[in-house]
Amino acid sequence: MQKAISIEGIAHDHAGENALRGVSFSVPSGSLFGIIGADGAGKSTLFRILATLLKPQKGRAQVLQWNVENEYHPIRATIGYMPQRFSLYQDLTVWENLNFAADIMDIHKREKFQILNELLAFSRLSPAKDRRTGRLSGGMKQKLALCCAMVRKPKILLLDEPTVGVDPVTRKDFWDMLAQLRGQGTTTLVSTPYMDEAELCDEVLLLHQGRVVGQGTPQTLCQTLPGSLWNIHGSESLHVFAHTEPPFPLISLYTMGGDLHALAPKGMEGPQILAEVQRVCPRAQHILEATARVEDVLLFALRNGGGKHEPHL
Repeated sequence: MQKAISIEGIAHDHAGENALRGVSFSVPSGSLFGIIGADGAGKSTLFRILATLLKPQKGRAQVLQWNVENEYHPIRATIGYMPQRFSLYQDLTVWENLNFAADIMDIHKREKFQILNELLAFSRLSPAKDRRTGRLSGGMKQKLALCCAMVRKPKILLLDEPTVGVDPVTRKDFWDMLAQLRGQGTTTLVSTPYMDEAELCDEVLLLHQGRVVGQGTPQTLCQTLPGSLWNIHGSESLHVFAHTEPPFPLISLYTMGGDLHALAPKGMEGPQILAEVQRVCPRAQHILEATARVEDVLLFALRNGGGKHEPHL
């Protein structure tokens, strides 16, 4: 499959710290690709490099056939970039912001009106087109920012944490929009700290402190966990046992909400696992086998030294 983005050994220091440490991956054309990680993982630095706003200190990055270091003009003409911080004009209306973005991108007047109305319909912002941007809800602002990034009808969208601080309903609407764009052949690279959003992507990269700790489809990543996964519930919240070491022979033990998740060797039965957990967590009372999620893969990788967790395909 053709690659829209290719990154090899990218490293970059930011504010005296290693924001990226030898990151390598590729993004297939037409895919919805997620960069998953907590604050400080290096997501924004990576996006700024791909948007040609930063030069990598080491390694190589290509967007389509162009190198980010010295071929930034064609890259900027091809991508749409939505930064983490909302950067549109609060005192302009929705329509005025879109119109300004179209003028900056030199969209021909004969095409502009049609493009802007298509974007308003796509985002369901038409009823608010004459409203000042500063009076929009957080979710509507993010939809407007996405529309401004799409004015040029880019082949590649770079969206840096577009749903942070947005209510759950609007988050779902936003991801529905991304799914529509994927259906139209747009390559979208989106970063998020929300693990549930990872499972909406075709493929994800797990990033922690500037290092890749996992990569693959959500399904194949979840299949790489060794052993079987179990959810353990207690009479009270078990989050106080967050740093408890797993008793032998359990592979891993960590909090998930107010419960514990235990990773046990295959063949080990629930009552035996619960008895082992109760040795270090007396509040544990009930156990059920659990379905692995991307969050489990990330937490397992971090509890095991943050080493890269490769899918077995």
